Amino acid sequence: MAGMTTEERSEPAVTAAERPMLEGWLDYHRDTLGLKCVGLTDAQLRQASVPPSQLSLLGLVRHMAEVERHWFRNVMADEGSKPLYYTDEDEDGDFHPTDADTWEKDGAVWRAEVEAAREIAARHGLDDLSAGRSSRGEQFNLRWIYTHMIEEYARHNGHADLVRERIDGATGD
Repeated sequence: MAGMTTEERSEPAVTAAERPMLEGWLDYHRDTLGLKCVGLTDAQLRQASVPPSQLSLLGLVRHMAEVERHWFRNVMADEGSKPLYYTDEDEDGDFHPTDADTWEKDGAVWRAEVEAAREIAARHGLDDLSAGRSSRGEQFNLRWIYTHMIEEYARHNGHADLVRERIDGATGD
């Protein structure tokens, strides 16, 4: 069965300072994606349930592992980490889980990327610029990366809502 580490999530503080507010919202959205996977089998998690889209919950988890890795390891820290799931031959490989892909394996990878992201972010202030650069040579401050990550999770959590409802009717925040 799936789930990040808990079947609950904490509401972000409504009066926090900027950094705890950003981190609270990012963790809230990370937990939301995990909650969308709770109670489903690997086959259900791999199910592309809104044809013709190939989007699945496991694909979303794999995608967010790639996104965490990209923005924190490769942009903020400039580690040069290789992609986890996509290749030149399949640029959307994160969205294409096979029967061999499982929550146990891919969920663990996602959780590890979240933990690495937290560790990297803890070493930086919100105004610190990334060591890595965009293809246009831009650097990003941590504040921008946090804001982008919140947006990325929020958008994909909307997709996860629809996919989960189509699988078993479950709805929720």
